[in-house]
Amino acid sequence: MNQARFFNYLQYEKRFSPHTLTAYQSDMGQFVEFLGKTYEMTDPADIRHTHIRSWMVDLMERGNVARSINRKLSCLKTYFKFLRKQGEITANPMLKVIAPKTGKRLPVFVPEKNMSLLFGQVDFGEGISGIRNRLVMEVLYCTGVRQSELMSLKAESVDFANNRIKVLGKGGKERLIPIAGHLAELFRQYIETRKAVFPGNEVANLILTDKGQPVGKGFVYNLVKRYLSIVTTVEKRSPHVLRHSFATHLSNNGADLNAIKELLGHSSLASTQVYTHNSIEKLKKIYQQAHPKAEISSEP
Repeated sequence: MNQARFFNYLQYEKRFSPHTLTAYQSDMGQFVEFLGKTYEMTDPADIRHTHIRSWMVDLMERGNVARSINRKLSCLKTYFKFLRKQGEITANPMLKVIAPKTGKRLPVFVPEKNMSLLFGQVDFGEGISGIRNRLVMEVLYCTGVRQSELMSLKAESVDFANNRIKVLGKGGKERLIPIAGHLAELFRQYIETRKAVFPGNEVANLILTDKGQPVGKGFVYNLVKRYLSIVTTVEKRSPHVLRHSFATHLSNNGADLNAIKELLGHSSLASTQVYTHNSIEKLKKIYQQAHPKAEISSEP
C-alpha cells in the first residue's frame, strides 16, 4: 500500500501537526504489518470491515486500551476517506466499524492556591535565564497556549499596544489571546534582555536556551516539571497540565464556556466542556451542605 500521497495530503493540505503525522505513520505501519502477516493482503481495495475488526481484537489482546485503539481507528477513517476521494476504492470499510467506548478522562490541573504559591514565593533565578523561566511558566498558565504554540512565538507575536499575543495553532489557525499587564511587562523585559545578551542574534523564535538557540520540547517539559514539582504533588507535571489549569480556573471562576473555547483554540465546544467538571463538583458540595433534602436520613 503506497501511503506517500496520503501523508503528503495530511501534511500539506490538512496541515496536521508533526506529532499527529508521526502517530498516524506508526498506526498505519502497524495496520499494514498486521494485514500482511495475517491475510497476506497489500491492496487497499481488498480490505473489508471484518479485517479491521480483526485488527482491533488483536490490539486488545496485546493490551492496547480503548483510547489508543480509537486513535488508530481515527487514522484509518482519514485514510479510507482519502482513498474514496481519490477514487481508489468504491466503498469505505470503516462505515461498518464501531469504535470501542472509552470512559471520560478528567483533565489533571494544579489548584489555584498552588499556582499562586509558585508565582508569589518561588525564586526563578537571576539574569536572562530567570526571566525566561518565569516567562515560560507565566505564558503557559496565563494564556493556556499549547507547548508547540509557545515554542513558535516570535517577538512580533506580542502586541504591546493592545496587550495581546498572536498564536499559530493547530491547522495553521491564528488566534489572539489577551494578556495581563504584568505579563506584557515580562515579555518586554525578556525581549530587551535578550537583545542585550545575544546582540545580532537573528533566531526568529522568541524563547531561547542559554546558548541562544530555540528551545525544544524536552527543554520546556523539564522546565515546567522542575517548577511544578516545587508546589504540587500531582502525578502529571507537564506543559499541558498548565493549559488544563488555565481552563479549569477560568471555568471555576464563572468564565463563559464559549470564551474558554476561543482562548484555547478548540474547534468544537465538546472539547471544552470537560473543564466544567470541577465547577459541577463544587455545585454538588454546595447543594449537599445547604439543601435540607440533600442528605436523606437512614433512620426509619
